[in-house]
Amino acid sequence: MILNRTKFVVSKTTLYGLLTLTALFMILPFIWMLSTSFKSQDEIFVSPPIIISRNMSLDGYRYIIDFGVLRSLWNTFFVAFSSTIVSLFFCSLGGYGFAKYRFPGRNLLFSFLLATMIVPYAVTMVPLYVIIQKIGWMNTFLPLIVPGAANAFGVFFMRQYISTISDELLDAARIDGCSEFGIFTRVILPIIIPGLTSLGLIFFMGAWNNYLGPLIYLKSPKKFTLPLFMMQMTGPPGFSMYREWMGVAVVSVVPLLIIFLIFQRRFTEGITAGAIKG
Repeated sequence: MILNRTKFVVSKTTLYGLLTLTALFMILPFIWMLSTSFKSQDEIFVSPPIIISRNMSLDGYRYIIDFGVLRSLWNTFFVAFSSTIVSLFFCSLGGYGFAKYRFPGRNLLFSFLLATMIVPYAVTMVPLYVIIQKIGWMNTFLPLIVPGAANAFGVFFMRQYISTISDELLDAARIDGCSEFGIFTRVILPIIIPGLTSLGLIFFMGAWNNYLGPLIYLKSPKKFTLPLFMMQMTGPPGFSMYREWMGVAVVSVVPLLIIFLIFQRRFTEGITAGAIKG
């Protein structure tokens, strides 16, 4: 028995050691990013590498703040938050319809919806650009919010999640005189909050890091998001703004990290519940 316990402790220690090394390997780029944002330009590419600079400075952060990073940060947050809220509403509404209503052609329509997931964005990029230009949405945030309001993945995710809810619960609400939309808002939404949190974090992160969409539709520097802000940062000939770029990267990562830490528990609940119930 002692031998078995020793083997268990050794195997557990080995597992934790491997997981720790993997975690360190994964966070190493973030450590380097944070370290570089405080270095001078001469210390960035020295050999051997310097993790903690002896001449730590906030000049990189002062520069990007003077350059307009706070405005770009607000633009990014507005686009990510708005698109996430709109997408969650329509995806949950569509998932509720596919999960709990029976109508002619439902399965065919749902199959067509799933088939759109294999269509590359590059195929629809030009037609979508023409439509956006025709309706006068260029250089606004609307093309980054409206077109993806009810995407196939979100509807599929919520449909699978809502299909596990008992039909008797909905029938009881109807007997009590609740309207169909009232059932959705008062019965369905409170139950699927973990799923909404998981899907919302996925949507928010995708919108926050989106580069191609803002590059196509946003023309005014005042409306640039963080990815565009980083790409427009230039200096004198022969001068590379690595420190400033890393500072912008830190500024862009910190809000995502805070949001994930706040909703980590519900995110895990939503993912695991969807896996178990699916």
